[in-house]
Amino acid sequence: MPRPDPIELEPWKAVAGRQLELFTAQLQGLRERSAFHRRRLEAAGIGPDFAARSWDDLRRVPFTEKADVRASLAADPPLGSHLGVPLDQVAQVQATSGTTGSPSYIGLTDADVQTWAQLGARAFRASGVRPADRVLHAWSMSKGFAGGVPVMHMLRTAGATILPIGAEAGVERLLVVARDLGATVVCTAPNFALYLGERAPDILGVAARDLGVRALVVGGEPGGGIPAVRERIEETWGATCREVLGNSDIATIIWAECEAGDGMHFIGHDLVLAELIDPVTGEHVEPEAGAVGEIVYSALQREASAHLRFRSRDHVEVLGTGRCSCGRTSYRLRCFGRTDDMLLVRGINVWPTAVQEIVTAFRPRTTGAMRIVADFEGHSTQRPLRVEVERAPGEGEAALADDLTRSIHSRLVFSADVAVLEPGTLARPGAAKVQLVHRVADGA
Repeated sequence: MPRPDPIELEPWKAVAGRQLELFTAQLQGLRERSAFHRRRLEAAGIGPDFAARSWDDLRRVPFTEKADVRASLAADPPLGSHLGVPLDQVAQVQATSGTTGSPSYIGLTDADVQTWAQLGARAFRASGVRPADRVLHAWSMSKGFAGGVPVMHMLRTAGATILPIGAEAGVERLLVVARDLGATVVCTAPNFALYLGERAPDILGVAARDLGVRALVVGGEPGGGIPAVRERIEETWGATCREVLGNSDIATIIWAECEAGDGMHFIGHDLVLAELIDPVTGEHVEPEAGAVGEIVYSALQREASAHLRFRSRDHVEVLGTGRCSCGRTSYRLRCFGRTDDMLLVRGINVWPTAVQEIVTAFRPRTTGAMRIVADFEGHSTQRPLRVEVERAPGEGEAALADDLTRSIHSRLVFSADVAVLEPGTLARPGAAKVQLVHRVADGA
């Protein structure tokens, strides 16, 4: 197993203290380089003598919302007033996936490209990628997506051989390359990883577990940390499954799970600052075991397109703290959804991934494909929540609907209107993120 970088082994308190110093330096640098940040800091009354010495000091710095970034891009194209460097110093431009609106464009200098590559290399090493590995890149490679070309830089920095096929190539092409070139690692979205594995017998005539893949690294959407989903992936491939998490506006990968498999470590020590906040009050939440909150990021070393206190909307739970068996000292967490994805059903908080976990656990009676149909405005309803689930071939509709309804009510304490669909009705995973919530006009 590759050893962590030395900084990943340092006592966490020392790392956290140094991060505040780096935050101060970045803030003052952005004041000088970026009109966007200068205006916001002056409006908040933060002058050139500001220094962050505690989490309370950070609260004086305003949050950066996705809407702020979009407004900056629209007002000062092509890369916004938050760019921070002259355009001729931008070496590469990437884009967010655009799943919550139009994509945001992200400028990277040569140094920024290396920062992302270093973060990703730490993450892939934590997840078990070794220099001798042949890694099948099955995340999206198109449209400038931040999980495409940048992941190639990360894998090369980690020393691995890259098979850069991309999810857009389709299931057959990916599986044929995995077989022909002897892929030992596959990196992709969790739902697509499961779908790829399940199609292997039909396409190749052999089970995915016979292809020689020993590890999968999944991310880009919630699911890799859901026990039922992970167990199914590992069973299908006969390989380990480890999860990574990032944010395209900050860095492609910022958290990664080690061989212990009990949550993702923070790996941005000297490059990114991560805060945990209460998503409603904005108050700091101490990252202790059992703590729940939203992650807020600050890019500590970025030159172009840097953000301070960027709200990710990723809702996470801290699983543990202290030194791990792998030697890393950061706390560990899992992401169970986005704060803007949560639904309120007759006063009960409902996370789409929690419903997905129940449906996945019903395999082989279901195909695992499901979606929540939100036929109401906003995030709240007083009606039972419609959940559409594909049955497996030969499975009866009425009994499956009744059993799923009871299980959802028993475990999640809300009433579901379960509709059982024919196999193959719902779109299969591919290059795009799986959308667990389908919004339709009220009454449609």
